Amino acid sequence: MNEKSYTELMKIGAMKRQRKENFVQDLYIDMLLFEIQLNVEREKLLKKIDFAIDHRDKNNFYLLSKQLVEINKRFGS
Repeated sequence: MNEKSYTELMKIGAMKRQRKENFVQDLYIDMLLFEIQLNVEREKLLKKIDFAIDHRDKNNFYLLSKQLVEINKRFGS
């Protein structure tokens, strides 16, 4: 028979827990990077919108405003 010792079983259990912890850490990192990316995109877009307002560019303002709505949907706000 191919029975494993207690030590081997404990090592296998620890490895499985480590994989789960790594998965959760990777998930948090992905979420954080996604949020940072959206914030950067949003800030750039807000600056462009301010520029369009300052220069009374209605067409560009409306276009950029639609993009901002889409980013806000992706951001969840």
